[in-house]
Amino acid sequence: MSRNVLKEAVRYMAVAMMAVTFQGYGWAAQPTSAKAWDAYTHDFIEATFKARPQFAVWAGRHEFDGRLPDWSAAGLKNEVERLQQARKRALGFKDGVLTDKQRFERDYVIATIDRDLFWLETANWPSRSPTYYYWGIDPEVYITREYAPLAQRMQAYIAYAKAIPLAAAQIRGNLHTPLPRSYVRIGHISAGGLASLYQNDVPAIFASVGDAQLQEEFRTANDGAINAMRTLDAWFTEQEANATETYALGSETFAAMLHATERIGVPLPRLKEIAERDLERNLAAMREACNALVPGQTIEACVATIQADKMPDTIEGATRQLDELRSLVVEKKLVTIPGPEQARVAESPPYERWNTASINIPGPFERNLPSTYYISPPDSKWTKAEQEAYIPGKNILLFISAHEVWPGHFLQFQHSNRSASTVARLFVNYTFAEGWAHYTEELMWEAGLGAGDPAVQVGQLQNALRRNVRLISAIGLHTGGMSVADSERMFREKAFEDPGNARQQADRGTFDPGYGAYTLGKLMIRKLREEWTATRGGRDAWHAFHDQFLSYGSPPVPMVRKAMLGTNSGPPL
Repeated sequence: MSRNVLKEAVRYMAVAMMAVTFQGYGWAAQPTSAKAWDAYTHDFIEATFKARPQFAVWAGRHEFDGRLPDWSAAGLKNEVERLQQARKRALGFKDGVLTDKQRFERDYVIATIDRDLFWLETANWPSRSPTYYYWGIDPEVYITREYAPLAQRMQAYIAYAKAIPLAAAQIRGNLHTPLPRSYVRIGHISAGGLASLYQNDVPAIFASVGDAQLQEEFRTANDGAINAMRTLDAWFTEQEANATETYALGSETFAAMLHATERIGVPLPRLKEIAERDLERNLAAMREACNALVPGQTIEACVATIQADKMPDTIEGATRQLDELRSLVVEKKLVTIPGPEQARVAESPPYERWNTASINIPGPFERNLPSTYYISPPDSKWTKAEQEAYIPGKNILLFISAHEVWPGHFLQFQHSNRSASTVARLFVNYTFAEGWAHYTEELMWEAGLGAGDPAVQVGQLQNALRRNVRLISAIGLHTGGMSVADSERMFREKAFEDPGNARQQADRGTFDPGYGAYTLGKLMIRKLREEWTATRGGRDAWHAFHDQFLSYGSPPVPMVRKAMLGTNSGPPL
C-alpha cells in the first residue's frame, strides 16, 4: 500500500494574499473572484501545515522539522473548528466566480475536508484507534531521506525526539479503554517498533556526526523518546487483559464513511453484492488458471505451488522485477512515464511491519530524492513454517511490485506531482490511489505480462482475491457481525492466504475500515475505462484514458468520472 495515501501528500503554493485576509483559522472577506480562490487554497494549505506539521515535513517544507501536532483535547477541538470554517468558506465560492479547473478544485478540497472531519468527528478516531497517530510520529524523513547534511537532519531529529514524550502522553490520554484486541496489537507493533528503532537503529545513523555537544543532546533526547515509547508500549500490554471485540463502526457510520471519504453512495446490500460478484469472477479465473497449471489438483495446492516458488533474495528479486515491469509499460504504451525517477527496494523498518509491502515517495517539495519500495520480513515470533509461508512467491511478488511501483503508486505520483493543479498535487484519496495501483495489476496481465503463463496469472489472481476479501471483510466486520476469526478464515479459504498474512489482513480490517478501497477503486476505474473508451477506439484508447485519468491528481473516483463523462455519467459502480 502507499504510505502517501495513509499519510496524505501536501504541497505549499506560494500565492500572494489577494482579496482575502487570513485571520487564524478563518477568513475575513467573502469570495468575490477567481483570484480569491487561489488565495483561499494558499491559506488553507498554510493553516493545514501549522496544524499538522508532519504533513509539511513529509512534503519537504523543512522549516517545520521536528514539530509534532497538538493532540491535546484543545488541539483536536481547534482542528475540527479549522476544518469546519475552511469548509464553510469553500462552499461560499459559487460556480459563477470560478473557472472549470477551480470548480473541480473546490469540490476536491471539500471532499478532503469531509474525509478529515469524518475521522475526527463522526468516527471519533483520536479516541478510538492508535492508528490515528502513528504517521504523525514517524521519524523516517529524518533518518532515511537525505534532504540535508546529516548534522542538520540530526538536529531535526533531536527536536522531534524531544517532542515524543508529550505526544506519547497525549496518545495514551486520548484513547478510550477498553480497546479492541486488534487495536492493542497494532499499538504494540507501532509503539514497540518505534522504541526498537530509536534504540537499535537511529544511533548508528547519526554516529558519524563529529559534534560532541550535538551527540550529547541527541543521547538525552533519544533516551527520552525510547522511554516514552516503552511506557506507551507497556500501557498497551496492560490493556490486553480487558481488550474487547467492539471494533465495528455500524452500518450507519460505515455508509457515512463511504460517502464522506469516497463520495460513494451505493447502498450496503448492493455494495456487498458487487464485492461478492467480483470475488466469484476472480475465483472462476483462478480455477481455470490452476486447471491449466496443475490439472486435477485443488486451488489450495495450486496456490501453494506458486507460493513455494520464491526468489532466493526477495529484495534483489523485486529490484529485477521493476526493470521488467517498466519495460512492458513502455513497450505496450500503456501510460506515459513522465520522468526518469526510479524506486529502490528495501526491507520495511520494524514499526511498519503490519502489512506485506508499501512504498514511501518523497513529498512534492523534495528534489532528486529516491522513493523506497518496502517489503516486510516475517515476524520473528512466528513459527518457522509460518515465516517461510509469509514470504511471497515470485509470481505473487511480481504483482506486488506492479502495485507499488510500475505502473502503480510510483507512476501515479509521478503524474500527480506534475499536475497543473496545485490542489491535485496536495491531497491523496485512498480509493483513487489504491484503486489505481490494484487496477494496474490486472492491467499488466491483460497487457501480456507473463505471456499467458498460468503460473503468472495465479500470482495476479491471488493478489486480487486478497483485495476482494478485504472489501467483503470490511463490510462484514463493521456492518454484518463478522468476527476477526471469521475474516481470517475467509482470507484462508477464499484468498488462499498463509496463516500470518490471514491474521494481519483480518486485524487490519478492524482498524482500517476503508481497506475495501482497493477493489472499490479498481471496479470504478474498470467501469469508467469501458465507458470512456467505447467511443474512442476501445483498447487502442487505453493510453489516452490512463493519462487523462491520472491528470486529475488523486480525488475521489466519482469526481473523475463526472469530469470525464459529464454530469449524466451514471453510477460509478
